[in-house]
Amino acid sequence: MEQGREVLGCIAALHVNDGRVNQHCGGTVAKVHHTARHRRQGKWRCCNDEKFYANKLHALPDELVWDLFQTEENLMKKILFATTALVATAGVAAADITVGGNARFGVGYSSGAENGLAGTGGYPSNGNDRAVNGRSKTDIISRFRLQFDATSETDGGVTIGGRVRAEADNNIYGGAVAANNAAFRSNAEVMLWSAPRLFATYGGFTLGVGNINGAVESTPGLYLETRSGGTGLDGSQYVGNVANVNNNYFNWDYYDSDGNVSSNGVEAIYNIGGFGTHLSYSVSNGAVAQDVIALNASYKFNNFTVAAAVQRSDFAWADKEVLTIKGDFGMFGARLAYANNEGIDKILLAGTYDIGAATKLVGWVADESAVSAADVALGRNDNRDGVAGSNAQEGTSFGIHLAHDLGGGVSLETGYQRGSNKNDQFQAGVAFSF
Repeated sequence: MEQGREVLGCIAALHVNDGRVNQHCGGTVAKVHHTARHRRQGKWRCCNDEKFYANKLHALPDELVWDLFQTEENLMKKILFATTALVATAGVAAADITVGGNARFGVGYSSGAENGLAGTGGYPSNGNDRAVNGRSKTDIISRFRLQFDATSETDGGVTIGGRVRAEADNNIYGGAVAANNAAFRSNAEVMLWSAPRLFATYGGFTLGVGNINGAVESTPGLYLETRSGGTGLDGSQYVGNVANVNNNYFNWDYYDSDGNVSSNGVEAIYNIGGFGTHLSYSVSNGAVAQDVIALNASYKFNNFTVAAAVQRSDFAWADKEVLTIKGDFGMFGARLAYANNEGIDKILLAGTYDIGAATKLVGWVADESAVSAADVALGRNDNRDGVAGSNAQEGTSFGIHLAHDLGGGVSLETGYQRGSNKNDQFQAGVAFSF
């Protein structure tokens, strides 16, 4: 890029110095871009001096650029063309830009919860019903995500980079979101751009800012070992995730892919050998500033990985402590996860089994404890069974997922899940990356 700027300076000077370039100045680019008076005084010689310009761009033979500047009429057009090309090629040489992404499409079904809320959608889903919310129990699932990653490396070995995504997907869950948003009612979403995440990496240390990944989100063992991280094609709202309880889901920092991020954060990540740690902090830019700070630590040894995370938040009912342990034993795998979500405990037991080289089976069971009556009195959601108006998320949920690798980054994904609110969900479709 510095070379591009230097040549740009040489070329632009032609226009302001002599106006019409009608003869060779003799020898080098330096003599072309300096005025006649400067050339007579010998001031162009400094441009050829190694102490001033080690890359010796000014010392290039002037015939290399002479044909660009034969008439005053075409001078500015040729300056624009030449400098654009120089700056573009200088950028390509300095940066590494990767474009990739993933997509999925298929079908989903939800039976409806048995808690008096069937057909009202919601998160997690109470199911759909045409007679209640105008949505079919069976619907199309699709998402397309395009990702841009750019990095540059300094002379000292520090990698500077950034990531941004464009994403569009369908919403099959209905509820208040669908009722208030025509895009969701039409079962489609326009392409939205994420806020960027920028970072600097040196050795095992990474500093990230902006739309951060978040420490809780990055805790090893928090998500299932499926393509979506949950059950089925799109995760089925991640009911098995131990940090999701009582209709208060994803109340931690994570990279938001569709432009809805309202917080701006910073994170520090360090990995060495089998040890890793991640500290993140964000502040919500609302009418009242609300802070979220979280920390995770993990250690991998032999076939096991253990991890712990803690979060403290100004948002209501968002404090949590998470513990996970997972083991991989060839064809088999197992994991145990637990979280205390401000008094609501949730535990997950999951296992994986490789059926041949291309097919994987994942099964899980989770249990969520009841909220206290005191917290409900303070305004917290009620998940208790047998209570009018409860979301009925207390109790046991389970799911099973089957994936088959078709090669080329393409796989068949199917899954069945029963929530503790007795809503059955089934999904099947194709996922691929590019």
